[in-house]
Formats: sequence, structure tokens, C-alpha cells
Amino acid sequence: MPETAAAPPTPPIPLAALLAREDLGLRQIAGPVEAGAAVHMVHTSEMADPYPYLLGGELLLSAGVLLKDPDRYVSRIVQAGATALGFGLAPVYDTVPADLMEACDRHGLPLLEVPPQTTFTAVARAVWRLMAEARHRELRRVTRAQQGLAAAAARPDPVPAVLHQLAVRLEGWAVLLAPDGTELSSSGRAPSPEARAGVIRLGQVVSPGTGPSPRPTPASATDTVSPPPAPEPAGPAGPGSADPAASAVSHLSAYALGGSRGLVLGLAAPAREAGDHTVAGVAVVLLSLLTAPHQGADAAGRSAALVRMLLGASPAETAALLGQGPWTVVHGQGGDDSPFAATALGAALGSALVDPDADGCVRVLLPAAREVGAQPGWTLGVSAPALPEELAAADAQAARAVRRATATRKALVRHRETGPLSLDEARHRLAPLADSPALVETLRTWLSLHGSWDRTAAAMEIHRNTVRQRIARCQTLLDEDLDDADVRMELWFALRHG
Repeated sequence: MPETAAAPPTPPIPLAALLAREDLGLRQIAGPVEAGAAVHMVHTSEMADPYPYLLGGELLLSAGVLLKDPDRYVSRIVQAGATALGFGLAPVYDTVPADLMEACDRHGLPLLEVPPQTTFTAVARAVWRLMAEARHRELRRVTRAQQGLAAAAARPDPVPAVLHQLAVRLEGWAVLLAPDGTELSSSGRAPSPEARAGVIRLGQVVSPGTGPSPRPTPASATDTVSPPPAPEPAGPAGPGSADPAASAVSHLSAYALGGSRGLVLGLAAPAREAGDHTVAGVAVVLLSLLTAPHQGADAAGRSAALVRMLLGASPAETAALLGQGPWTVVHGQGGDDSPFAATALGAALGSALVDPDADGCVRVLLPAAREVGAQPGWTLGVSAPALPEELAAADAQAARAVRRATATRKALVRHRETGPLSLDEARHRLAPLADSPALVETLRTWLSLHGSWDRTAAAMEIHRNTVRQRIARCQTLLDEDLDDADVRMELWFALRHG
């Protein structure tokens, strides 16, 4: 199951919220008026070409000290992914240049006029204050949602109660799906047919299934879907009048539940706020516990399997008594010095099949469908999913992975099965970077130069710190370990052939 963050990320602020601040006196004078435009950060630059120092999502502030070619200036800002341009009327210009306004209209960049009495520092301070207020609101909302979900889990009918509470908190639809996409229980406003089908489709993406060889899958997946265009209205109140609610975009997500049953939590909501993933993560943990098989039956199965093996049965013959395979082997190094450390690690990973050896390594065997996350104080190596006859190889994989984790000072390293990527897989791998050509080009150059910060900066004519920031953002968006040679190789192939 996915790890639940301690707090939601700081949400960006709508550009409209900044324009509404009367104390700043900002005014949009060109570019599209987009309701969804959001500011992630503020950056001030008087460079003729600020592109090398932009990461995307900025409100760029400038007084136009070196403004010579407005069209190229604006096109480069748009290419870098900035949200808007704030142009100060002092001390260089008394009015915003007309050709700059025309360029912003042409390239679709919101242009804000910053009056002389408003300093750029005041604008930046206002953005940070609005972000802090938004974060506090999200923290309060998430805290109330966590309390509501915990109370629902204590009810006599906990699974429907948790789904109902989740649907209320996200103002959408929550559904528990079987591995084949069957709706087991749901709550909330019924989604459109397109949204319902989209949630079921995402469920198939994250569900490993329950067969003898489930495929490795992500812990969660998201998508958006829009309903088909409504027919033209027949009149002010005619039968063709469109329902505004029916034309709204649905934000879809699916989360694999822990355990070996292959269940999935699906969500469809009208919006996706910064804290929604945290709220959903709490529900995933609760539903995973509520839907897990009874532990007494597991213990009986393990005892029967041990007895049969002692009496001469093969591992393949007794594996079914342990639960549905395949299996994952985890090696753990570290922990504390207590005699209960190994048992505690097994409990944290959701398995009682624990073997501490004399060298201080703890080996844990658990169903492959159960998500393995980093554990405080432990260094973990995780094997690929394995059938009973492959467990010896999986044990070796986990041993190599924990050695790599120790050498690279990482909390968790997974064994990677490498192989050639298809074109569709390559495009999917790079999809999180699709909206940022600057990040794609930086990653391509950095990989081609073997991860050299200085050579990449020289080749792209940008600052080396900008290279580091962009690569860090690539790593976050791709959710990949760019220190892993296999990951670098796969991303290079995706960039070359995707």
C-alpha cells in the first residue's frame, strides 16, 4: 500500500487570488484569463533571457531592464513553463510596452502590471503568505478527514462507512473494486458513465490480480475524463439544455489495497486538491486492514505447511497453504538491538514469516501483492515477485538489493528486471514530463553527458544549479531513482525512441 505522507504538499495559489489583493494593485492587462492558472513560486530576473533559470510554474517579475525583443522574451518564458509575467512600471518604463502586451496575447502568457508603489518583494511576500494560508487550510481539512475516516472504521459496517466518509470528504464517488473490476461496494454521487469506466480501467492498471503470476503494478494511478459534448440547447428551457454539472471534468484515481486479495479503491471527484492523496492514503490503510484475511487462518495455514514440509512435501506442494503467491523476499539491515526488532519489521511489512540470521540480516517473506515501503531505522532490499520454485533466486536478488541500498545509503532498493522498452512503454515512462520541454531537454543532455552537472550546464548555456534543480524535479515527477544505472539506461532509451 502507498505510504501516507505526514502532511499534504503546499498547494499552489490561483493567479486570481493574487490579483484580488487590493493592497498590491496588480492588474492583468494581456494574455488569457485562465481560471486554472496557478502560481507555484515567484522569481525575479532582469536577464535578457531568463529561460535557463526557470523551472515552470513561476510568476516571473521584471522591470524590463534588458528587454529588447519582447516576442522572443515571451516565447522563451512560455517555453520554460512560467505561469505569468509581472511587469514593474518603475524605474525603467512608465507604461507597459505595447509590443510586450501583443507578444503575451500572441503566446498566451498572462501579463500583470505591477504599479510603482508595489515592490517585487511585496508581491513575493504576498504569494508566500497565500501559500501558507492554503497549506493551513489543507492541513485542517486533512486532519478532519483522517478523524472522520478513523471513526468510520470503528463502526459495525466499517467498509461501507469508510467509503461513505471518503466520498463525503472528497465530494465525489468512492468504490471498492474486485480484481476483475466488479464493484463490491460504493458510496457518493454516481459518476458519469465515462468516469465510471475510467475508474474501472485504472483499477486494472494497479491491480496485480490473484492468479499464479500477477504482474508488477504501480501502487496508484490517476487520470482525468471529460464527458462527451452536450447537444445544442433547443431554447431557454428546451429539452436540449445542458446540465453544467454533467459537463464537469472528473478527476479519477485508483489505489491498490494491501494484502493478497487484489482489491482496489477507486475514486472519481470533481477536483484534485493537494491533500486528497493524503486523505486517500489513510483510507487505503484502513481498507487494507479491514479487508485482510483473518490472521488466525493464516497462522493455521503456515503451521500446516511447516508440518507437511517436515513430513517430506515439496515447497511447491505446500505453498498454497501459506497463501496465494507469488512471493516477495525482503532483506533488512539495521533496526534496533532489541530481541523484538525482527518481529517488529515483519509486522510493519504485514508478514509473520520472518527469519533473523546470525549476521544481523532479517529476511521476510510476504505476498508479492503487498506493497513494501521504507521502514524507519532499516535498510531494505526487495526482490522481484517469485513463484515457490524461484524463491532461492529471489533471496539472492534481495541480498544484492540490500547491499546496493547500504552502499548508496538508501532506505530501500528494489531488484529491477531490465529489458527493452516498447515505444508505448517509453512514451508512458516520460509522460509526467510531457508538459515541460525544458525538463525533457535537460534530462536528455544530462544523461548523454553521463550525469555531469558542469558539462550539462555548459552544453545548455544554463547555470549548474539550474541543472541540479531541473534533474531533481525530473526525479520527483518520474518517481525514479536517477542514481540507478538501470533507470538511467531505460530513460535514455525512452528519450531516444519514445
